Amino acid sequence: MSSVTHSLRFKLGQPIEKVFPLFSAEGEKRWVPGWEYENVMGSTELCEDYVFVTKHHDHASTDAIWLVKRFDPESYFVQFYKIEPEDKVGVITVQCFQRDTCLTEVEVTYHYTGLCEKGNTFVKDFTASRYKEYIGEWKSLLIHYFQSKR
Repeated sequence: MSSVTHSLRFKLGQPIEKVFPLFSAEGEKRWVPGWEYENVMGSTELCEDYVFVTKHHDHASTDAIWLVKRFDPESYFVQFYKIEPEDKVGVITVQCFQRDTCLTEVEVTYHYTGLCEKGNTFVKDFTASRYKEYIGEWKSLLIHYFQSKR
């Protein structure tokens, strides 16, 4: 098994109370094109141990099972397990920091561990430059979302 971890930060000119809720299964529907998930919990309110399923999204080559590992809305922190049973396991962490009343810094960390040759190949190819491009897209999509709400 091999693993890789990447972490980047970006800033958004929005209050933290508007930014942080967007990093949930339901919140991502607002700003991520094509984001769909299967709600297996019956509620859309995020909490620890919340489970949902996605199909071929967010580096997934197969269906993925997502499980909220840690959720601390008071400190604007959420962490997910993303499990692709025959491929790889990811731990995705989002931490938001209030830098000003209308300025939020978002730190996103992805840690992947390969479970097989295919997963290990993904890990090898998930380079820092690919990650920078990926998180840059997050920032662009979020900026577009907030601009469209004006």
